[in-house]
Amino acid sequence: MEKPMKFLLKIENYPKLNDSCQGQTPVFPRIFGHEAGGVVESVGEGVTELCPGDHVLPVFTGECGDCRHCLSEESNLCDLLRINTDRGAMIADGRPRFTARGGQPVYHFLGTSTFSEYTVVHVGCVAKINPAAPLDKVCVLSCGISTGFGATVNVAKPPKGCTVAIFGLGAVGLAAMEGARISGASRIIGVDLNPAKFEQAKKFGCTDFVNPKDYGKPVQQVIIEMTNGGVDRSVECTGNAAAMISAFECVHDGWGVAVLVGVAGKDAAFKTHPTNFLNERTLKGTFFGNYKPRTDLPGVVEMHMNKELELEKFITHSVPFSEINTAFDLMLSGESLRCIIRMED
Repeated sequence: MEKPMKFLLKIENYPKLNDSCQGQTPVFPRIFGHEAGGVVESVGEGVTELCPGDHVLPVFTGECGDCRHCLSEESNLCDLLRINTDRGAMIADGRPRFTARGGQPVYHFLGTSTFSEYTVVHVGCVAKINPAAPLDKVCVLSCGISTGFGATVNVAKPPKGCTVAIFGLGAVGLAAMEGARISGASRIIGVDLNPAKFEQAKKFGCTDFVNPKDYGKPVQQVIIEMTNGGVDRSVECTGNAAAMISAFECVHDGWGVAVLVGVAGKDAAFKTHPTNFLNERTLKGTFFGNYKPRTDLPGVVEMHMNKELELEKFITHSVPFSEINTAFDLMLSGESLRCIIRMED
């Protein structure tokens, strides 16, 4: 779920990394939400990158611009502002900026807390975007859509005319599929346990659909037989370890590349024979589609503005904030890809 909103933005210092920066005991109550688009209402002392009135996307991970990861062209894993699900306060002083009636602290979530009319965000966790961009559309870029799309275009990098398999046809998987379509893939195979998703996937370039339950053999073998040796690229967007293994083992030897996007359970294990690597199959991982939030997201927004990236296909529902539970119901039932939550209604 995503929503346009209004921001109160305050700068935070960049302290030296220590245990307090890396996490803390989970806390309650919290303001949830992490995907949105908004307008800067005010800025804290020392903020020079942004000013009131700027249009921004908040991001659950950040870009401090100073750490080794931020200075590397090969990484977007900021040492200071990397995703932290435990932290419930601002990073500079370890205190929350929300207070309930009576003075009780209300804690933050993923550094954004976007299920709120106003929020406070670290300056390194917002990307300034084109003010002409429609916030009720580009807000979907602040997490899942960028993750899937970037996994394909930035990491898998499918050459024009190649074959691609996408495992998992939720919003992230369809974003990965959109990346394959835009890259010029000649054949895109969607893999999912729900056959009802095939019709929708066709809008994103899906040419073939495979349901693993329809076969008495591993789905990677099915795909290898369909493609005369395997696909050129695969992207896994399920978080299921078995699907991850299948995504890797279904790529062609010699040049095939598999990219893992899904987050597996803590006890999950990835098992494959070492020969798969010796036969020159490549396995890669990705975080947020390898996008540096502040540096790269403005360019993704411009892709939408230039009609290169069709975000409207991902937005299936829209509700006012008062009906947020309806949005959750739509998500849990699988009826929606992305539901916009409107704060102004």
